[in-house]
Amino acid sequence: MTLLSETQALTQQDPKEKYPTPPYDNTGQDVPGHLSKMSPTPDHGENSYVGHGKLEGKKAIITGGDSGIGRAVAIAFAREGADVLISYLNEDEDAEETAKYIKEAGRKAVLVSGDISEEAHCKAIIEKAVAEFGQIDILVNNAAFQMSHESIQEISSEEWDYTFKTNIYAMFYLCKAAEPHMRPGSTVVNTTSVNAYSPSPNLLAYTTTKGAIQNFTSNLAQTFAKQGIRVNCVAPGPVWTPLIPSTMPPEKVKTFGEDTPIGRAAQPAELAPAYVLLASEDSSYMNGSTIQVTGGRPTI
Repeated sequence: MTLLSETQALTQQDPKEKYPTPPYDNTGQDVPGHLSKMSPTPDHGENSYVGHGKLEGKKAIITGGDSGIGRAVAIAFAREGADVLISYLNEDEDAEETAKYIKEAGRKAVLVSGDISEEAHCKAIIEKAVAEFGQIDILVNNAAFQMSHESIQEISSEEWDYTFKTNIYAMFYLCKAAEPHMRPGSTVVNTTSVNAYSPSPNLLAYTTTKGAIQNFTSNLAQTFAKQGIRVNCVAPGPVWTPLIPSTMPPEKVKTFGEDTPIGRAAQPAELAPAYVLLASEDSSYMNGSTIQVTGGRPTI
């Protein structure tokens, strides 16, 4: 029998018990949701993430960086040494708080609000990053829109169109605009989902876009490799973010993540290391790859 050292005993935790488990507070919110109204409060690594200089001097763009996975990635990137531009829709209070953590890490924070479903705004994000940073080393396409429906009849053509424009068109707009400003060694990290492999029937539009993101990543990785730019993606499972209580019915929010082998939703802090890996030189031979962070939900 192997005995744990005192240090291991303090740091090694049962993943099933590391964070809150269902039932979660099922109080609904208006889209896109706000952190201050969530219970339990999501963990973005504010008090736990420790940087090691893996992104020293890098300049990053993160869409949806005000909360959820985006905030956790912004905190991690800043503590690893990167300046960060946060793109977000209209959640000014959440975005300002994320910026505070970036600045506390000694890095530059730039905030850009607006709708990435519009090509002109995506171009403006890239132009702002170039003006503020002089270069773009990392582009994280993370922002997404979803709504839950029981029937295809409940999905309007307008909602279908907006979901695609936000989730996949925006990636095309941003990557196209960013490419001329990215040097060899730069990286793109896209957020796909376990839903690309095992789609939830109540998220038809969202899951369809996530499948498209998977293929977009694989294809663009081959194209951008000619310029020495790597393109990879992260496939999260259920993650406790404002998107959940603002877009899903109360009964599903209450049991969110319960169907994973680990038995709970992920916290955003548990996703950030995957993005750091893909953005850093540690993943120099990873291109067109997907890191699955799903709590055990299968992706094959």
